[in-house]
Amino acid sequence: MKDIVFEHVSKAYGKTRILQDLNFRIEPGERLILLGASGCGKSTTLRLVAGLEQITSGSLYMGGQCVNSCPSGKRNVSMVFQNYALFPHMTVAENIVYGLYVKKLPDDEIRTRLAAALHMLHLDGLENRKPRDLSGGQRQRVALARAVVKRSDVLLLDEPLSNLDAQLRVHARKELVRVHEEYGQTFVYVTHDQVEAMTVGNRIAIMHDGAVEMLDTPYNVYHRPVNIFTARFIGSPSMNIFPLVLAEQAACIGDQLICLPEEWRDYLAAVGGKAFYLGIRPEDLRIVAGEAGNTLAVRVKYVEVYGKMNGVYFDLAGHEGVVLTPLENIQPGMTLYVSLAAGELHIFDQATENNIGYPEVYADVVDQYQSV
Repeated sequence: MKDIVFEHVSKAYGKTRILQDLNFRIEPGERLILLGASGCGKSTTLRLVAGLEQITSGSLYMGGQCVNSCPSGKRNVSMVFQNYALFPHMTVAENIVYGLYVKKLPDDEIRTRLAAALHMLHLDGLENRKPRDLSGGQRQRVALARAVVKRSDVLLLDEPLSNLDAQLRVHARKELVRVHEEYGQTFVYVTHDQVEAMTVGNRIAIMHDGAVEMLDTPYNVYHRPVNIFTARFIGSPSMNIFPLVLAEQAACIGDQLICLPEEWRDYLAAVGGKAFYLGIRPEDLRIVAGEAGNTLAVRVKYVEVYGKMNGVYFDLAGHEGVVLTPLENIQPGMTLYVSLAAGELHIFDQATENNIGYPEVYADVVDQYQSV
């Protein structure tokens, strides 16, 4: 399998810059997810790898070879498009193996690969149907089968599940992971759905305005976001962000004091500065009976029902926040008290909006320094 390396890759159409200075490496056999909102450059990045777009500047390497001038047909990649791109006049079987006939593989090899793909993707019995006779999920599997039979080094998928209903998407995600585990191709998957990204990917590249904001494991993307954009983009409801001003032995959100844990106070003293943003996820807040310990008084704005949990949206110092709770009978206008989970705080620099780090990392550095 091939690795894929972006070195200062940019893409522009005239004066409009789509991608800017991409620098990252996709490991051989890895499942990398390109995640971001529409228009952030995800599909363009994928098309650069496929050779369907020309790089404006920088270099793209596949398997150690610069492929800037290499035509798409010689890159040994397979691609599943968002709209499936099936030939309407061909049967399922003909759609799947068309590329193999173009490559002039032996008939026996083509039949073997076709049978394996039909069985793997539960398309047995559908091989003689035309695309118009298939459901959306079946068409998606045909498009995937067509990519799988090629057995290329790189498998590219451009939002292949966006046309499926919710239940079918869950099933299809499992199929994609199973296919990858079967063949171990380098797997690059474009989506705007964070659930797909978290469940399918080994690593996630979060893109924004043509640049990669963060590239890390699903766990770190969720639990250790590098900046406020990443923190808010991942998670539903998204992370609460409140201005935080340091006092002598505590901190203020608006006109309310909170007592930060000692490790955070030591860490912030080492970092320096007085103005930050405090981030905390809705599931790490808890509604409590009254003022006790480290609590904040908030005013309820509205409530969303998510099934077992409710999202209670509130105002705190002029900023909207949300807490997830199973409690019912909460009405707009009520005053509630919320408690912060001390071990789940995130603090960002107010000027750059970048994460300043975490006390346990600071403590490790101090311990290493003192042991020298």
